[in-house]
Amino acid sequence: MTVNTGKNSNPLHESTVAVHGGEFVDPATRASSPNLVMSATFAPTDVTGFSARDEKDYGGFVYGRVASPTVRQLEQKLAALEGAEAALAYASGVAASHALIAGRLSKGDHLLMPDSNYVGVAELTRDTLPRFGIETSFVDTTDPKAVAAEIKPNTRMLWLETPSNPTMQISDVRTLAALAHEKGVRDIVVDSTYATPIATKPLSLGADFVIHSLTKYIGGHGDAMGGSVLGRKADLDALNLEATVHFGGVLSPFNAWLIMRGAATLPLRMKAHQEAAMKLATRLEGHPAIKRVFYPGLASHPQHGLANAQMKNFSGMMTFQTHEAGMAVARRMVKQLEIIHYAVSLGHLRSLIYWIGTDDIEQSTFRHGPEAAARFRDYMGDGVFRLSVGIEDGNDLWADLVKCL
Repeated sequence: MTVNTGKNSNPLHESTVAVHGGEFVDPATRASSPNLVMSATFAPTDVTGFSARDEKDYGGFVYGRVASPTVRQLEQKLAALEGAEAALAYASGVAASHALIAGRLSKGDHLLMPDSNYVGVAELTRDTLPRFGIETSFVDTTDPKAVAAEIKPNTRMLWLETPSNPTMQISDVRTLAALAHEKGVRDIVVDSTYATPIATKPLSLGADFVIHSLTKYIGGHGDAMGGSVLGRKADLDALNLEATVHFGGVLSPFNAWLIMRGAATLPLRMKAHQEAAMKLATRLEGHPAIKRVFYPGLASHPQHGLANAQMKNFSGMMTFQTHEAGMAVARRMVKQLEIIHYAVSLGHLRSLIYWIGTDDIEQSTFRHGPEAAARFRDYMGDGVFRLSVGIEDGNDLWADLVKCL
């Protein structure tokens, strides 16, 4: 695959873009690596307005909540990797999601969400949005007919997450974007955190916006939180004033610098994640203690065909069910695991695992109706272990994991 950064007359390969996108040799110091600019305020070269609304004709930096050099460089790298016109960076994945939802939707608008997706966004849409008059419905986004049936005249946004957290279900972005646009939906959003730009580029499949939790694979080291929204420049320019300046969930330049450094090795890491994950998924599927494994790279995954068509890398995320009660296995993991960390989060270079009980997540987050609850339990059983496979050797990971099964 080749990607054009806009700075080179020839399209550049993805591994080159990951290293060089958004970066340049500093003209003053000739530094080869990106600078870390921690300043919150800047001395403009011309008189500008006091409000950010009055800075539209000034191309430099004035205040860090509006824009800053290191964050800008990260945004340029992300846009190059995703094949987007522009990107905005935020303090976390949830901050990015809130910025897009609250920045694009108003009272009376309808948001169509997956009935099972990342808990931070799921709870935001269930608990917070109703107070502001934004109507939200929830649907099985693996079923295009069900999605089509839920679209209303006031539906302004369709939110997809693929693969989904934690079910590992895959939504057909191309099909859903086409049918939603045809029915008048303005914004098709894809949370592509699990996939990363290495596996899937939703904008090329018809999406209008892409969301990433930069805390996960793109940062990759588990030491910096961040999030991003990517899409058309005109849309993001309009979003920046309200969703960045007024909401204020800006990314620290230091975190931007860390994430930018992590992003440089994203293509290499994703190959390693997939290699180790495929080894573990295959061995887990054949182990007598395991009831079921969900990994897009396995032929047993219910949507393996779609995964093959839509993903160029199967990532390092999987879930699995055990015959033994999950809580008992989890307690052994907390005490016995040495290489794999029993911890939340995902997409880091070290492997992480966590037990997600179906009853717990139903009560705290999803609160499905009867039909959706039955479908969710049929898929999840009593719960799953979410395993984020790092870049360690797959044999070492297996030896660590199997002693707990």
